[in-house]
Amino acid sequence: MEKFNCKIANQIDLVNYLETVGHEPSQIKNQDYWYLSPLRNEKTPSFKVNQKLNLWYDHGLGKGGNVVDFGIEYFRCTVSEFLQLLNGSSTFSEASLSLNNENRQSSNQRIANEKKDNLRDKIVIVDVRTLENKFLMAYLHNRSISQEIARQHCKEVDFWLNNRKHTAIGFQNISGGYELRNENFKGSSSPKDITFINAQAKSVVVFEGFFDYLSYKMMNQKSVKLQTNFLILNSLSFFNKSLQLMEKHERVDLYLDRDTGGIKFTSEALQRDSAKYTDQSFLYEQKKDLNEWLNREQQVKRGHSFRRSI
Repeated sequence: MEKFNCKIANQIDLVNYLETVGHEPSQIKNQDYWYLSPLRNEKTPSFKVNQKLNLWYDHGLGKGGNVVDFGIEYFRCTVSEFLQLLNGSSTFSEASLSLNNENRQSSNQRIANEKKDNLRDKIVIVDVRTLENKFLMAYLHNRSISQEIARQHCKEVDFWLNNRKHTAIGFQNISGGYELRNENFKGSSSPKDITFINAQAKSVVVFEGFFDYLSYKMMNQKSVKLQTNFLILNSLSFFNKSLQLMEKHERVDLYLDRDTGGIKFTSEALQRDSAKYTDQSFLYEQKKDLNEWLNREQQVKRGHSFRRSI
């Protein structure tokens, strides 16, 4: 996929992009999609996207614009930081973004003729069960996650997408949607939301994705039962919206990705209250995230074991 600059970024279909970062329309009228504003709290949808023009307007703020304009408002960042976020994230794939006018017009025609819930490119969950699939187990092994840990926190999920049945590891959020992963797929079912594991503790550990949460569980298997809550954002776009939940705790340990977005939000949290928020990403300073660090550590151990055996 071509590297994002402003021209390419502004060709991203805004409706698809908003769904990618966790926002579904409340109402659809012709080419106008109405949302509860992603930029502020409200009870009546007043954030409009005209998909034909691929432009947005927030009536409550009196602001609007293109994709880049939205990104810098949403993430409270500069243009260059938003482009870095797009280029550095594996969340945005060609399967979820329309990058030219022809694709967008095709999407518009399809939406005009069908209800959104019946779109063939909508993920539909058809079955949820205990993890058993050998290919998913192999994928977990390659990510250094044990079957025992995975079964405690994840499910095996069948879903339909593009008229085909797929099977993936599913991690459920508080609204009933699933983060879905296998070796060849990364996506999520609606509704997209955070996952909060409440142990009635005064501290909370925050992760960007569920593989980092599973990695933390792997690293602490032999520890005394941890008295802490866990917050898995499932998308960095939920960070600001989760601040109220984090603020209810006396201590917040942040294990965010060491990329532009993760570093930015970690820095803002430390500026907000350095006594409450703690940056734990120094543990994997040379890697992107906790799972990548764990995977590297396990590879080193396996290499040492192999050398001893010969």
